Amino acid sequence: MRIGNRIWWQAGVVASALGAAVAPLPAFAVDRWYSERAYAGIQPLLTSVSNLVPFALLDVLIGAVGVSWIVMAVRDLRRAGSRLRAAGLITARTLAWAATLYLMFLALWGLNYRRPPLRETMAYDPSAVTAEAAAAAGRVAVERLNALHDPAHARGWQAADEVDPVLADGFARAVREAGIRRDVVPGRPKRTILDAYFRRAGVDGMTDPFFLETLVAGGVLPFERAFVVAHEWSHLAGIADEGEANFTAWRACINGPAPLAYSGWLFLYGELSRAVPGPDRAVLAAALGGGPRADLRAIRERFLRDVNRHVSDAGWRVYDSYLKANRVEAGTASYAEVVRLVLGLRVDGRPMIDLPDDSR
Repeated sequence: MRIGNRIWWQAGVVASALGAAVAPLPAFAVDRWYSERAYAGIQPLLTSVSNLVPFALLDVLIGAVGVSWIVMAVRDLRRAGSRLRAAGLITARTLAWAATLYLMFLALWGLNYRRPPLRETMAYDPSAVTAEAAAAAGRVAVERLNALHDPAHARGWQAADEVDPVLADGFARAVREAGIRRDVVPGRPKRTILDAYFRRAGVDGMTDPFFLETLVAGGVLPFERAFVVAHEWSHLAGIADEGEANFTAWRACINGPAPLAYSGWLFLYGELSRAVPGPDRAVLAAALGGGPRADLRAIRERFLRDVNRHVSDAGWRVYDSYLKANRVEAGTASYAEVVRLVLGLRVDGRPMIDLPDDSR
């Protein structure tokens, strides 16, 4: 490609990416024409293909792009005649490649960020979201954990790199409750070359937006894994908001057998305990049995052992900016949305958790 044509192509790609980033697409149009049609065809195909290989195709993409960028940068430094000209060529190519990857991201998954929220697509009662209801839900979570701990541990956990068909069935029901009628292919849980970063940053999993893979950090404990996997599958279903993905994953787990239900309730207990005042939090913690308390301690010890506070803080700041750039106004605070959804959403007129009348 001649230099003049290349410059125009690069400028056009960057302009297209900027335009796509700021385009005011109506949420209902994104949901109808992208999520329910285009993405409905993309996801089963890409996830089915990526499930065929045991390694992360994202790793291959990262390696290919990284090596190609280095080779072409070295070529520019040798041929450009001056370092200033080489720097210009490298910068222009970097911007064009980044813009291309962003456009691919939007087309293959990212436009799901612009879907309507579950509060608009499901029945939602904001008056049910109260401190009293959160404390009552916390007591229910404690009861479930105490009852489920022994049978869950006795039954054991699914292999880390397999699609659990029972979890897949629960997940299918959960996405139907969320109003998603299309078929969603669950992703095969995989490790990635990013695993060292995941551990240091406190990231339990990720959905690869290019090959629609499910990536799970190696340090995730067996009783956490079902929820983490279901969370990433929720993203595969087109549920981009983190709080909504947490809600869908919880629903996918709790109606399953003991190991899955335990994983879901263990997650929700943590969210509810952070949402209630200190005195209520202490009451909930005191009511936990020794088994759930030991599992929560193991999770805390995993974070203390693996997470680097500087890496974690920097990573979450970047992710907060990423979410806000993709029109998630709450940023990383959207993770806490799950408590409001659990308390306020209704399916067939029924609440997610049956609470005593005086707690509502």
